[in-house]
Amino acid sequence: MIYTMTLNPALDYVMHPLTLDMGFTNRSSTEELHCGGNGINISTLLNELDVPSIAMGIAAGFTGDYLLRRLQEKGVASNFVLLDRGYTRINIKLNGIVMTMVNGMGPKIPEKKVDELLGRMDVVGAGDTLVLTGSIPNSLPEDMYSQIMRRLGGRGIQFVVDAPGQLLMEALEMHPFLIKPNNHEVGRIYGVDIEEPEECMPYAHKLQEAGARNVIISCGGHGSLLLDENGAEHVVPTAKIKLVNATGAGDSMVAGFLSQVTRGVDYETALIFASACGTATAASKGIAKRATIDRVVSALYKKMGRAIPGTIAQDIQANKDRAAAEAAAAEAEATEKS
Repeated sequence: MIYTMTLNPALDYVMHPLTLDMGFTNRSSTEELHCGGNGINISTLLNELDVPSIAMGIAAGFTGDYLLRRLQEKGVASNFVLLDRGYTRINIKLNGIVMTMVNGMGPKIPEKKVDELLGRMDVVGAGDTLVLTGSIPNSLPEDMYSQIMRRLGGRGIQFVVDAPGQLLMEALEMHPFLIKPNNHEVGRIYGVDIEEPEECMPYAHKLQEAGARNVIISCGGHGSLLLDENGAEHVVPTAKIKLVNATGAGDSMVAGFLSQVTRGVDYETALIFASACGTATAASKGIAKRATIDRVVSALYKKMGRAIPGTIAQDIQANKDRAAAEAAAAEAEATEKS
């Protein structure tokens, strides 16, 4: 089973303002409300790919109730600790010419609730994957991820860590199965300015030497790389898209990669699929739907001049057949009602 941890979830309220003038009233043309938080994003995309996962974390107040209700409606299994006070934060995202974000602080988390969450995590065991990703609330210890991994260490759990800066570096001592920083995060760690995957590869080796088994570094429109645990280097491009919203693209890469390696796919094929998932989300208003992912997968393999592997090609065809059947059933139902 794949478990995802979201210690600081949010409702992402996305507005599309017609203008953005400080000191004046601005109006939005449209709004969207999404369940946010890196671990939740990963579980949401895994659910879209029909890969079971359980989203864990901490929620509070009416905003937390809404978040958990929406996860249930989407079919995403969850196991969240509920706080007695406070509210799950709301992040405001103003999607104009330039994306502007104002992220909420989130609730204060009492120690007893942390203990409750750690107790629930005892269900994670040998053969399971635990994804630790996203920010740590101010009321929790900065080394929370390391504490969790030390507590669960020695159980045969595969840890995945996607966190910035010191959080990531501290996690390496537990030899996580996978880390996935982006090029800018790696640049800040090592004090360098890097853009292309080839420029990032030496630092992937440094991160692997420090303890990571597999290292993915995403480089936006420049593509992505994987240094796998066998020492093999893989670089893939991105498919050309119209950027809609990059929020959740990195999380989608993690989900796409895990969805493939858990079924025994080779690392390079998993990276290509991960890249397609990240790109598909960047081309969507929220976390990508399967149809969009399949289109990007096809476009990416075409760009690379390679044939789509049989298992992935079969999945794409099965999804097309299922969508066609659902459309035909809906049309038949509409005709019957009329």
